[in-house]
Amino acid sequence: MIEELKDLPPKIQEDCKEAFKQFKLTESQKKKATAKILERYNKSRFEAGEAMGIIAAQSISEPATQMTMRTYHVAGAAQIEVTLGLPRLVEIFDARRIPKTPTMNVYLKKNVGKERAKDIAAEIREVKLINIAASANINLLNSQVEVVMDDKSMKENGIRLSMVVTALKDGLKAVEIKQRSDGVTIKPKADVTVKELQKLRSKSLDAHISGLKGVSQTVVSQKDGEWIITTLGSNFAKVVLMDGVDPDRTTTNNIHEIAKVLGIEAARMAIIKEAHSTVRNQGLDVDIRHIMLVSDIMTVDGEIRAIGRYGISGMKGSVLARANFEETIKHLTKASVTNEVDRLESIVENVMINQVVPAGTGMFDLVFRQPKKK
Repeated sequence: MIEELKDLPPKIQEDCKEAFKQFKLTESQKKKATAKILERYNKSRFEAGEAMGIIAAQSISEPATQMTMRTYHVAGAAQIEVTLGLPRLVEIFDARRIPKTPTMNVYLKKNVGKERAKDIAAEIREVKLINIAASANINLLNSQVEVVMDDKSMKENGIRLSMVVTALKDGLKAVEIKQRSDGVTIKPKADVTVKELQKLRSKSLDAHISGLKGVSQTVVSQKDGEWIITTLGSNFAKVVLMDGVDPDRTTTNNIHEIAKVLGIEAARMAIIKEAHSTVRNQGLDVDIRHIMLVSDIMTVDGEIRAIGRYGISGMKGSVLARANFEETIKHLTKASVTNEVDRLESIVENVMINQVVPAGTGMFDLVFRQPKKK
């Protein structure tokens, strides 16, 4: 082990030793790597008693007040609007299950040309029955829905009538699907009212025929000599399995999808990347380490938790800290009933009862020893 690393914590020393062995570094490479490790380590250190959470919160939220309330980024010629600015930042830290404008950047493999890129974009875009139907009428005499297909739309989307019949049979239950020369008929197996037929018509038109569910729009563009597909809507689990798509670089702004497909570490990195790029796009300078601390807290127990009453703030060990944030009466009543004890170990509760906070010099007791007389 290189001498300079001996002052680092044992865990970091072990990781360095493992990395040097794995990558078979020369002595000069080891020295360069060591210098970089020490620089990163010293930059990440902080003094004992530093109120890290408060500094991170202030460092992110103060610049965020200068962000515009509503900002959209237009991607490609098809005017795909992506939420940015303060709404996007709130979305990330609230850990919303589905973003307001879910989007994917689908990177293609290096050998994929323009025509193939267009074909992949067409395969990704979801086609519903309403997109390829010329008309959908209710036949009250026969109690059925009659859908006439639009030949032009079907040709553009590469869909055959047999595909429509198969998709409707998979998507709709308790109905009989019949193919006609110009379309399909959808007839319920049981007797139904007019209102139920109208519901069936709406449900049929919304039925998924082809493509990836949830992806309503795709735009093909060229960047640095390669073709990229930008989408409105996200289906990350399916898109990374498609032929011609580069799964290593394809991304989505839906953090929960990333956690489900790639794991919690990838979700943590996605939170950092999304929050940092959102702040940076507004021309604001926030140190990435503050965002890293927040993302660590959000993902520490293997799940993505929001910064709020149902997430991090609602899970605090201190009764007074929880009561100070939101739903004061609820927390105090519950703590009284369950005989909960507050140890007054954090900052908020000590401020509330006017005690010295356990931060900075308040972390330590000063002991004065009287010098003995000779």
